[in-house]
Amino acid sequence: MGPRVKDILLGLLPILLALLFTTGILLAVGASPWEAYRSILEGAFESPEKVADVVAACVPLILCGVGMCITFIAGQWNVGIEGQIILGAIFATWAARNLPWPRVPILTTMLLLGMLGGALWGFLAGLLKVYGKVHEIFGGLGLNYAAQGLAIWLIFNPWKPADGATMSGTDPFPDPAWMPRLGHLRVAPLAVILALLSVVVVYFLLRGTRWGLELKALGKNFRSAFLLGVPSTPRLLTAFAACGALAGLAGAIRCSARYGRMIPEISGGQGYLSLLVALLAGYRPQWVPLIALFFAALGVGSPRLELDLHLDSSLGGVLEASVVLAVMLVGGLRALLARRRAQVGMEEAA
Repeated sequence: MGPRVKDILLGLLPILLALLFTTGILLAVGASPWEAYRSILEGAFESPEKVADVVAACVPLILCGVGMCITFIAGQWNVGIEGQIILGAIFATWAARNLPWPRVPILTTMLLLGMLGGALWGFLAGLLKVYGKVHEIFGGLGLNYAAQGLAIWLIFNPWKPADGATMSGTDPFPDPAWMPRLGHLRVAPLAVILALLSVVVVYFLLRGTRWGLELKALGKNFRSAFLLGVPSTPRLLTAFAACGALAGLAGAIRCSARYGRMIPEISGGQGYLSLLVALLAGYRPQWVPLIALFFAALGVGSPRLELDLHLDSSLGGVLEASVVLAVMLVGGLRALLARRRAQVGMEEAA
């Protein structure tokens, strides 16, 4: 068996383990696993409208997942990506509310400002890490809460509708600030193009540039990379900013293409879910769209479980979590086997 075949089989093993685990749960509660999985698939792909919903749900996962690949490769857990989505949405909303321009310039400005907002929030997380010695997980979580508080304050104070603030968000954006959709379907072709373009750009940046090579060196061994002359501080800050820019773009797209307004829960947990997407993709941008499609299909199809089988739709979340745990388990076993092989090789050489 060739090494490539082994890699493919090992890549499929976590999914098989997760399916076995979920199947065991379904059997324990007396439900048919086959019917449950069929219901999820039908709920996600039974009509053009559902397929469009799945594709639309992929967009923020792809953008944020690709961004997470950048910081993961640099050895950083950018948990603050939720706040970066929110800041991107806030910056884009400001443009939609205050710039009475035609569609092309206003959409361009909203997307660019969204990237700027996310990049600034990501850069701030990097500053806390580098100069404040605050671990990126704790700093990111704190910035998430700060961003959420800022969004709620804006929605319930200066941006509240004329008839009073509600959890439904701000007034709808003017028509030029809405990203054009594909007919009656809830998917914006421009958003899909931008998400796929981000995969291509980040793939070549990480594989074909000195910047990407230096980020990988920092992720492998930070101190050794520093001693070899890698400018660690600038590289870490640019990694956080680049990830934040993609997350901010996702926030701007969710405002413009999905809701047409700013809502309190504009991030929708997409940042945390993209963390799982990047983990499953092995920090390789080219695999992010496929993993994002899997999570998006589960999210769109799971509600059918309640209608068809009277099962809680959270089963989809159980399947997602079990896949991630299986990936981590298989990854740990592979690392353990690799260390043992290396140890045996050294003993034989001695």
